[in-house]
Amino acid sequence: MQDQSKPLRLAVLLSGSGTTLQNLIDRIADGRLAAQIALVVSSNPAAFGLQRAELAGIPTAIVERKTCADDRHFSERIFTLCRNADAQLVCMAGFLKFLLIPDDFRWRVMNIHPSLIPAFCGKGFYGHRVHEAVLAAGVKGSGCTVHFADNQYDHGPIILQRQAPVFANDTPETLAQRVFEQECEAYPEAIQLFAENHLIMEGHEVRRR
Repeated sequence: MQDQSKPLRLAVLLSGSGTTLQNLIDRIADGRLAAQIALVVSSNPAAFGLQRAELAGIPTAIVERKTCADDRHFSERIFTLCRNADAQLVCMAGFLKFLLIPDDFRWRVMNIHPSLIPAFCGKGFYGHRVHEAVLAAGVKGSGCTVHFADNQYDHGPIILQRQAPVFANDTPETLAQRVFEQECEAYPEAIQLFAENHLIMEGHEVRRR
């Protein structure tokens, strides 16, 4: 159980621009999220998210999949870094590589996905590909999902979802922006619920205290 007298220690995993990381940095800075980012790990050495972390004084590390023999070795290297940083929760924030969750981090790894899972998710559905698929399907609503990660892409117990409308004149860019606005609220909310011990696993479902 999380000691609420101390900020929740986070490790953030990313592969790209780090907009989700920046949102968490900003929420922590203005006091709306009781957490501390102890480490940022990138699968991409050129990720702009690394610069965001360095500007905020957050330690960083790079683990490239191509330097690892297999998924298990890749995942173990990342989680060893998370353990060494005393991370209590790992937040995937635009992390595009497959990750195997070790037993000691079960239900301690969150992911955010820019659709209402189980729609428009799974291997190959990331970034603008998700929004392009939503528009091509002609659906009237989209949104985002925060869930505990397991050993499948965009799978695992759902913590919360937020909806966003889809308009007739939307482009992938305009829809992405509207969904991201919901992501900026949803992810900190889910992390705060975890920090306050309000999330309980019952079987394979998340309940709130």
